[in-house]
Amino acid sequence: MKFTLKKIILGLVGIGVFFLALTYVYSWRVLNSPMQLSQDPALVLIAPGMGLSRIARQLAKEGIVDNALVFSSYVRFLDKGGSIKAGEYQFKRVQNELEVIDQLVLGRVVQHEFQFVEGWTFKQTLSELNKNKFIKHTLETALGDRDKWFESVMDAIGYAGQHPEGLFYPETYYFTRGMTDVHLLQRAYLQMQKILGDEWKLRAPNLPYESPYDALVMASIVEKETGLASERERIAGVFVRRLRRGMRLQTDPTVIYGLGDHYNGNLTRQHLRTYSPYNTYRINGMPPTPIANSSRAAIHAALHPAEGDSLYFVAKGDGGHYFSATFEEHKRAVKKYQWNRASNYHSSPQSNNETKK
Repeated sequence: MKFTLKKIILGLVGIGVFFLALTYVYSWRVLNSPMQLSQDPALVLIAPGMGLSRIARQLAKEGIVDNALVFSSYVRFLDKGGSIKAGEYQFKRVQNELEVIDQLVLGRVVQHEFQFVEGWTFKQTLSELNKNKFIKHTLETALGDRDKWFESVMDAIGYAGQHPEGLFYPETYYFTRGMTDVHLLQRAYLQMQKILGDEWKLRAPNLPYESPYDALVMASIVEKETGLASERERIAGVFVRRLRRGMRLQTDPTVIYGLGDHYNGNLTRQHLRTYSPYNTYRINGMPPTPIANSSRAAIHAALHPAEGDSLYFVAKGDGGHYFSATFEEHKRAVKKYQWNRASNYHSSPQSNNETKK
């Protein structure tokens, strides 16, 4: 009797080992085989709180795993069922199911991107931000008054009382689906504070700025005026020398910024004569705020202006400028390079005869 029971037990164990080995071989083959996706790549959103069985069924439905039961069983065998991270995942056909498990456990989720563009205004930036479908939008977007809109945004991100123009560093920011617009703006704001602070510590001596913010205002003007990267320091040098001499900056981009939605692409003589805090043909010194996003290169140029005697520059039509030390030379350059341009166009800066009024 004992012998028979022993044989039965051994037989059952043998059958169990056989099926275990068969399951292992099958599972290993399935788990190591490239997936058969209906769409390549495939996107799957794992919501917070989803159980392993539900995750496995969703992956099987998308063709990412071959068998939901085998997949979930193997994950449990590895004791990784509770380690899967929620988020948005992208899977490719060349992956196998073992790689899928690693990806889920390590939380290698999809990274989306948003770019704050050099030279863009804050209004342009917010407009593009509001179009991004991967960002969770929490900010007011339909306020008619621009200043009130700006104020509400700065309140929301925790920096109330500041004008937002120019305070967000232009670069590409990566984020996961569902990140809020507030969080992204906070990141860009803090990055600008860091860059500006680092550059301010290394500034050239005797600059006509009272604070890093003044340098940021100048940097935004340099950003908008510069077509060639190699000219940033020279353009900054012109504006710094004009400030030192009490001359007006007379730069068109500031006038255009002040016009806001009233600017239709045609800058007229009337625009240049009309007063606004941003019309540097009418005001002394710099405008009250930056006029655009400034790159680090533009900030560096504003804090390290090129030495020289030029007080004027005019666009040559190839992205670069002709620089002049005297107004007479400047007038000849305007005639040479802008003869065929619209008669109401004003290059910047203009005559040094237009001093403080």
